Amino acid sequence: MGGKFQEDIVVKIYGDSISGNCLKVAWTADSLGLAYDWIEVDIIKGESRTPSFLAMNRAGQVPVVVLDDGRALSQSNAIILHLAEGSALIPDDAYDRARMLEWMFWEQYSHEPYVAVARFQVRYQGRSVADLEPGLVERGKAALQRLEDGLAASSFLVGERLSLADVALVAYTRMAGEGGFELAEYPRVIAWIAKVEQGLNIT
Repeated sequence: MGGKFQEDIVVKIYGDSISGNCLKVAWTADSLGLAYDWIEVDIIKGESRTPSFLAMNRAGQVPVVVLDDGRALSQSNAIILHLAEGSALIPDDAYDRARMLEWMFWEQYSHEPYVAVARFQVRYQGRSVADLEPGLVERGKAALQRLEDGLAASSFLVGERLSLADVALVAYTRMAGEGGFELAEYPRVIAWIAKVEQGLNIT
């Protein structure tokens, strides 16, 4: 996919490899052919709470990108929107761009807080699926069903072309099974994950 970046431009991505929010930034950079240095930040060890990290992002959250001119940017969807400006990952049509943003806002408000949190609690905090808060599970299932319904009319979330909406939402959806969610219940979602992984060359 074409973008405004050249391969010799280097940014720094501070991220934790276990985080879907961080991986979506790496996938976007990779798809644009953007050269970057990945700096691993172990959130479980508290490495995002050190004075040096907090100087970049006072919220103490990953990912953070430091651009080639030294400016820092946080929040995964803001980062990928900036990186992909002018590329094929952002629709040309104004309405389709708004639909893309609609999905991206929804992802952080109604998907990630449930699907990702369930996955983190099960995989990294050692909780059993049976011990998860029922409301967390219900809302996670509702988010996956919303995705399933949203894919009824098209291969991707915004028509027939991969966009940042897909990048944002595939990150934790493809890991949902680690939080106890049965992806087999959402066949369109499974097919969509495969298409997005292929489009982004995710292995």
